[in-house]
Amino acid sequence: MAYETNLVGEHASVVETRRLVARVARSPARTVLLYGETGTGKGLVARMLHQQSARAQRNFMDVNCAAIPENLLESELFGHERGAFTGALTKKIGLVEVADKGTVFLDEIREMSPVLQAKLLTLLDTLTFRRVGDVRPIHVDVRFIASTNQILLSEVKAGKFREDLYYRLQVVAINIPALRERGDDVFILAEHFMRKFSARYERAITGFDPEVRGIFRRYPWPGNVRELENLIERIFILEDDPRIMVRHLPARILREAAEEATGEPAPHAMDFDRATQSFQTRLIRRALDQSGGSLGHAAGLLGLSRHALRHQMIKLGMR
Repeated sequence: MAYETNLVGEHASVVETRRLVARVARSPARTVLLYGETGTGKGLVARMLHQQSARAQRNFMDVNCAAIPENLLESELFGHERGAFTGALTKKIGLVEVADKGTVFLDEIREMSPVLQAKLLTLLDTLTFRRVGDVRPIHVDVRFIASTNQILLSEVKAGKFREDLYYRLQVVAINIPALRERGDDVFILAEHFMRKFSARYERAITGFDPEVRGIFRRYPWPGNVRELENLIERIFILEDDPRIMVRHLPARILREAAEEATGEPAPHAMDFDRATQSFQTRLIRRALDQSGGSLGHAAGLLGLSRHALRHQMIKLGMR
């Protein structure tokens, strides 16, 4: 499978992210923590860190901690001996051992159970681990890159993530900006994806209808770069025009772009609940932007407690 190899864009925040990645990749740092909303490219940045490091010729193991059941994740990471548990018919080498001298990417690390958090902390401190069902320590030289789409410190304060592991991972942290914060990068990325899908689907779509540019600029892109990429591919599959036109865009994008532009719900969406939720979402987003993403500071700007703001964001479906 072919993977993207660079963080595309010219916004200052992206330029700084690329600079940090290059510097950290060349360093001996054993842990890196990536922050970013869903779809911003945390997996891409993890691969960049691996590819630009001295570990590039060794294995890169990608582990989604949210996608693997808790009772299987330990075996996936550390392996097991034959007979270690029911169903363990053969010996299994874990991903950490496979990645020796390379990199392990722990995506959505906040989903890791407390028991596994403790074992990961021991591994980071001693560079050794034990397979499930074995007592012999195995030494490895691995860089761990962890990612989360939540502010992990809030999980620590809520008692859902180990404080000592948090500070162990937080030695080097890289924040990946949301697409709505990247200005004209939305057009640079759209053109990048047009070139990509032109090669895949063997036809060209180049440029935008002028009105589309305004919609792209106003739409908040809650799914970030992944949402934009999926939209461009959808247009390649379903449409025949040589340019991206307004009629190609889903109604949801047109509606939300209009609401962002006017500060009011679109005329066909003028019911009380939708209007209230739209206003609250925009208000909270503005407070978070002004506070640099700090939940506590944003809560103060809104006259809410941190707990009340977090509850409201969950209720509105905001990450």
